[in-house]
Amino acid sequence: MDKKIKIVVLDGYTENPGDLSWEGLKALGQLTVYDRTAYTDSPLIAERIGDAQIAVINKTPITRATMDRCPSLRLIAVLATGYNVVDCAYAKEKGIAVVNVPAYGTQAVSQYAVGLLLEICSHYGHHDATVKAGRWAGHTDWCYWDFPLIELAGKTAGIIGFGRIGQATAKILKAMDMEVLACTPHPEQKDPQLARYTDLDTLLANADVIFLHCPLVPSTEGIINKKTISQMKDGVILINNSRGQLIVEKDLAEALDGGKVYAAGLDVVSTEPIRGDNPLLKAKNCLITPHISWAAKAPRQRIMDCTAENIRAFLAGQPVNVVNH
Repeated sequence: MDKKIKIVVLDGYTENPGDLSWEGLKALGQLTVYDRTAYTDSPLIAERIGDAQIAVINKTPITRATMDRCPSLRLIAVLATGYNVVDCAYAKEKGIAVVNVPAYGTQAVSQYAVGLLLEICSHYGHHDATVKAGRWAGHTDWCYWDFPLIELAGKTAGIIGFGRIGQATAKILKAMDMEVLACTPHPEQKDPQLARYTDLDTLLANADVIFLHCPLVPSTEGIINKKTISQMKDGVILINNSRGQLIVEKDLAEALDGGKVYAAGLDVVSTEPIRGDNPLLKAKNCLITPHISWAAKAPRQRIMDCTAENIRAFLAGQPVNVVNH
């Protein structure tokens, strides 16, 4: 351990609520771990970074004001793939490297996306609750169901964004005998064994189920809105466990209540934790979970291992996974 190197983890609890170890980071410097600091810009962030050279964050924002108050800061290590909470351009100006974990939860996130779809199609949780409440034991018939049950084989799934997670989702859907359409601006992501490639308009018009697996960038912010929803099939199902800001939530809530969209399965919303006035909380057939697609223990361990390696490589003068070259 280099005692001269100070490493501060600003919001470590979601990555490690106690079932992992920080020893990999402790081996690299003098480590301080805070469970939570702030999820909006706050003077406390700079105060806790202090004279540390390395800040490790998940969703704690690092703004130019914070960087200006932390002249010793040389590395921001993000415990995630997304790094939109960091002002990367200003970090580059200041000579501060920003590194992320590019691939840790591909299988877990794709599994979760399909799980949201299966819950919408079969309502496992609801029917389990009714059985345990005694309804089946006292029922006249040997079975019952309270919602239309949907068979997916033969239906068409559309995947917007076809990186690692989109492709992993496609593999599962193909195994379920679904046709898969994909829309991606990156030719290198095209695999004709996994999907038929279309433009966005064609995908919207033909998909029975739409998955959002694209990053949040200016061109994708609000990509699901009143106009694009109007292009979809009546009764479409929407799945999003990428970023909440991909959806104009008011427009989706109206489409759910009006029946244009049959159901939505969401693991993300535009502001997290979710606000009490989010219109999707009262929308029909809207399944919402608290951003946990990534949170199985195995992916979190990979985050921990990759972050330690990111810091080790930086200290060795050979940085990897730098997002603000």
